[in-house]
Amino acid sequence: MSQQTGPYLDEPATNPKKHRFLGWILLAVFAAGVLAAAFLPTPYVIERPGPAFNVLSTSNKIPVITVSGAKTYPTSGALDLLTVSVVGAPGATPSWLELLGAWLDPAQTIVPLDQMYPPGQTSSATLKQDALMFKDSQQQATAAALGALGYKFDYQVYVDSLDAGSPAKGLVKVGDTIESAAGQAINGIESLRAAVQSTAGKPVALSLIRAGRHLTVNVTPKFVGGAYRIMVLVGSRYKFPINVNLQLSDIGGPSGGTMFALGIYDKMTPGALTGGQLVAGTGTIDATGTVGAIGGIRQKMFGAQRAGAAWFLAPEANCNEVVGHIPAGLHVVKIANFEQALAAVKQIAKQHSAVGLPTCSTN
Repeated sequence: MSQQTGPYLDEPATNPKKHRFLGWILLAVFAAGVLAAAFLPTPYVIERPGPAFNVLSTSNKIPVITVSGAKTYPTSGALDLLTVSVVGAPGATPSWLELLGAWLDPAQTIVPLDQMYPPGQTSSATLKQDALMFKDSQQQATAAALGALGYKFDYQVYVDSLDAGSPAKGLVKVGDTIESAAGQAINGIESLRAAVQSTAGKPVALSLIRAGRHLTVNVTPKFVGGAYRIMVLVGSRYKFPINVNLQLSDIGGPSGGTMFALGIYDKMTPGALTGGQLVAGTGTIDATGTVGAIGGIRQKMFGAQRAGAAWFLAPEANCNEVVGHIPAGLHVVKIANFEQALAAVKQIAKQHSAVGLPTCSTN
């Protein structure tokens, strides 16, 4: 076999200047792609673990929970309320590079922008809604705790405002009292949401009281942001026999209700409910003590782990998001109501263990 020592006859002659020119073009295209990834807007936001707040402690040197008109007791340990930080908003979404980093981090979740901020709803409207839901959750938490302690009280659910484009405009007025929706008694925002969803888009019958007069109106929900909505913001007025004040700034949404309720109960009963342990958790709650689903459960579990918690109370309705995503060293206990939450914390306090308590499973 012969070996050729000279250049192959069919090999084209090279042009170093042309190669350098092509190289510069490719480099420029790559740089443009990097810049686009770094600065071009995206249709997503990122959910990250937010700070944990011990409801038995203070916020800005003020006790998170204060009670007047009833005997309170010293306590210890921690009942951590977990939060989620959202990166991005309409007009200021994270870059593609940030999304890549979030995709690689199990503690973060990428969420479509219109799921977090429904189309047609401004950021300020979303913040207002979150603030009202947080205020309502405090009322619900107080009602759940006082109910568990045997107190009796009356309440009203009233219309605070209507979003722009609400299908209830002209039918529902600010100040109306809502007694029921779709035949279900309403005791707050969460129960109203559930009643609206139960009709699957069909008209919702609202039983109202307006200026002392009873009336019924039918509102056809809109499908916005992945759910049926009548776009009515409500608040709760309770006539509690004692005064409970909850102080926690820069927090929105209803998901701290369960931890607030546990904190109020702890303050109003002898001894430390946690036995000095750090217990974290989340979940909406209503006046009957029912614990409801929340958003950002994965971020809150990682937030609990980072805060040093070994135990985490999770709504039973979130179990499908819990399984397979529990951070190392965290024991998750599922709860469906305030009674179960109390029993879980009491066992953890006594045994320093969650063995035997209900957990989320794939079954």
